[in-house]
Amino acid sequence: MKINNTVTEEKLKRYFSITTEAFEIVQNSVIKGKEKEAKEIFEMVKNYVSDANHFKEKGEWVLAFAALNYAHGWIDSGVRLDIFKVDDDRLFTVK
Repeated sequence: MKINNTVTEEKLKRYFSITTEAFEIVQNSVIKGKEKEAKEIFEMVKNYVSDANHFKEKGEWVLAFAALNYAHGWIDSGVRLDIFKVDDDRLFTVK
């Protein structure tokens, strides 16, 4: 079994793309009445993506990758808590 324990530039680029795409979708998928919760999630996602960019620029790819995973985790939590209405099981953990 091959162990995948390296964050490559390609992998980092892919995860930036996935998280950006997911974020763009949920910004237009807020369930009515959940705007306050969505705003909090959006702030956290923006902060973690900003951190990821900062770490990437410094060459800290592992930290950038971790920050992207936190950002996407916030997005997924909003999906699971019915703050966003999405059905794409490629980008989100849908029920």
